[in-house]
Amino acid sequence: MHKNIQGIGMTSQRTRDRLIERLRKEGIGNERVLEVMRTTPRHIFIDEALASRAYEDTALPIGQGQTISQPFIVARMTEVMLDQGVPDFVLEVGTGSGYQSAILSRLVPKVYTVERISGLLTKARECHRVMGLRNVYTKHSDGSWGWPGHAPYPAIMVTAAPEQVPESLLEQLAIGGRMVIPVGSVSGAQLLKLITRTNAGFEEQTLDAVRFVPLLDGAIR
Repeated sequence: MHKNIQGIGMTSQRTRDRLIERLRKEGIGNERVLEVMRTTPRHIFIDEALASRAYEDTALPIGQGQTISQPFIVARMTEVMLDQGVPDFVLEVGTGSGYQSAILSRLVPKVYTVERISGLLTKARECHRVMGLRNVYTKHSDGSWGWPGHAPYPAIMVTAAPEQVPESLLEQLAIGGRMVIPVGSVSGAQLLKLITRTNAGFEEQTLDAVRFVPLLDGAIR
């Protein structure tokens, strides 16, 4: 675990500021999202050997065949989720490194997050503890099941790609709720979708072509 949250050299505030300028140029317009990303230490969520690359706009490996998402994608998904206002709480499917839930925790009152790989979840919890986050609730569970105990959710963010949207997650979305989810196969095209639940059913909007790790069944110790 990186003890220095502030960062030095390639993890310094100046390096972070350059990343934020790049995100702004690429079209991220929500200033609250940009400020939270500017002040969140991404370098503590990755191995020390890769820390010098923490503020590049790129996905990086975190072990177990998983990655920490590209900052642009984190900003984009967060911005879309907040577009109609700040939800009271959010479900994140796929805790991974814990970086996305750390970003959400500084924008949303309460974050529930599920992760199927217990080793990753342990590391993510430690990062959240180092940051002093008290509004992130974690669970070791198969992500495609979500977390029914706290449903319905006004917002759901999925950070791994199923080939089709899991029925169980659609069921856990509140009326008027928004789900941001990448959909598609690992070998083929994946599309980032915004799904809104209405009284009449579900409305789907395609946002971007993306590349995510697959959403897999089964929890791993």
